[in-house]
Amino acid sequence: MNQNQFMGRTNLSDNQTLSYYIGDCEDDSISSASSSDIVDLKSKNSSSGKSLMTDEHRSWTTDRSSSLNGSTDFSSGSQVNVNFELEQLRMELRQVHGMYAKAQTEAIDASRKLNDLHQQRLDEAIRLQHISSKEEEAKELAEKEKIKYEAAKKEAEYAKELIKEEAALKVAAEKKAIRDVKTKEKLEISLAGPVQHYHEFTWEEIKSATSNFSNDLRIGMGSYGTVYKCSLRHTTAAVKILHSMAANRNKQFEQELDILSKIRHPNLLTLLGACPGQGCLVYEYMENGSLEERLFKKNNTPPIPWFERFRIAREVALALVFLHHSKPKPIIHRDLKPANILLDNNFVSKIGDVGLSTMLHQDTSNVTTLYKDTSPVGTLCYIDPEYQRTGLVSPKSDVYAFGMVVLQLLTAKPAIALARSMEMAVDEDRLPRILDSEAGNWPIEETKELAILGLSCTELRHRDRPDLKTQILPLLEKLKTVADKARDLASSGSSPLPTHFICPLFKDVMNDPCVAADGYTYDRKAIEEWFEQTETSPVTSLPLLNKTLIPNYTLLSAIADWKSGK
Repeated sequence: MNQNQFMGRTNLSDNQTLSYYIGDCEDDSISSASSSDIVDLKSKNSSSGKSLMTDEHRSWTTDRSSSLNGSTDFSSGSQVNVNFELEQLRMELRQVHGMYAKAQTEAIDASRKLNDLHQQRLDEAIRLQHISSKEEEAKELAEKEKIKYEAAKKEAEYAKELIKEEAALKVAAEKKAIRDVKTKEKLEISLAGPVQHYHEFTWEEIKSATSNFSNDLRIGMGSYGTVYKCSLRHTTAAVKILHSMAANRNKQFEQELDILSKIRHPNLLTLLGACPGQGCLVYEYMENGSLEERLFKKNNTPPIPWFERFRIAREVALALVFLHHSKPKPIIHRDLKPANILLDNNFVSKIGDVGLSTMLHQDTSNVTTLYKDTSPVGTLCYIDPEYQRTGLVSPKSDVYAFGMVVLQLLTAKPAIALARSMEMAVDEDRLPRILDSEAGNWPIEETKELAILGLSCTELRHRDRPDLKTQILPLLEKLKTVADKARDLASSGSSPLPTHFICPLFKDVMNDPCVAADGYTYDRKAIEEWFEQTETSPVTSLPLLNKTLIPNYTLLSAIADWKSGK
């Protein structure tokens, strides 16, 4: 029993000693470690150590109990075994302590690494945020640059357009400058001396063109000269040779040349050129001769329809208005008669022999008050009675002659006593009897209006005659409408395109026909473009003497009539 008690105390003492040892070791281990850093790891290691020690203690106690129960007789041997086991336990405890210290160190390293990783994560987050902000700034900058690029691109395109416009304006300005220089040169030439508005032909050219003035080419003869048909520089023309037997003939030639070279009108005969040294004028050729020849049917020519006669009366009035209102001086014809009214191939009328005109100084706006004292010039039956009596000529003198022409258009009779016969026919309501029956079915009302107009023009006193522009032309415009309708009814379909209406350059109907120095007619725009490149003729390829262009109003009027009749 004493032995058992001793063993019990011994065991108790050993257990307490072991417990104290373990506790001391734990306290030493815990105190040696940082309590703030390894709390969790210490708890785990302490639990595992205690569990191990408890298990081992139980095993030892069990073994010890077995040993005590089985070998109570061997006390000294047991003491040795206890010491051995204690030593073994100490070794195991030291091993556990080393493992604990190692685990503690690893935990500290892991915590430090975790903190480092956390810091790195924070740094990376800050860096990523910085990168994101930089990326946003870069995007904004790129967007701004894109906007700037688009704006710069638009500005560049706008600049290109401006450059093109400026280039075009520059070219236009250069062309205008060239034209201005040419105009200035022409003005300087005109100021320096007289300007020649016509083409000058040589006497040899005239003789050759008329076959040395062959009678076969003679188409007319007047008191001032003889007219021949000819071909000058590939152009059919009419050459008027003035008689040189008197000094006043040369004066008349110079006057006619000066006037005709300055005036242009669709119903005035166009002067193509002249040979001043020989008293020779070159006019455009009129295919249908004079109005006198057609009214009296010379050479069995067909009669002119009444609606064409209405139109001719209007055209003659237009030409007279142009002459009477020309600047700077009005022009009076003084010899208007059917023989001086010429017809082209389309029966467009043109007044010739303007050389007998008188130029008056215009001192007032009313040209009907202008008079000039001259010796009587003209043809009997067409001369103004007041002009014959007083020698004073005025625009109303041409109105008298125009009235006689109108009466002859209606009757196709000689001018002698015609006004008296027409007056009686109108008063006695016998107008159809005196009208030219071969002209067709005259519209009685309109024809009577025209007859009364013609009679009013032949009043003996100036003041009783109507004004051309304000009284005569309005009525003729009204009659033209009636005549146009009749012409349209008489026309069977559209007329074919005459070849001489076509410009040799652009092969189309001419809008502004002009006669060049080679004698050919071209469209103005086409020939001016041609002149910018060369100075030769487009047709003959020969050098041109000049670049003067003469408007071909005859052809222009014919083209207009053709277009209106299509």
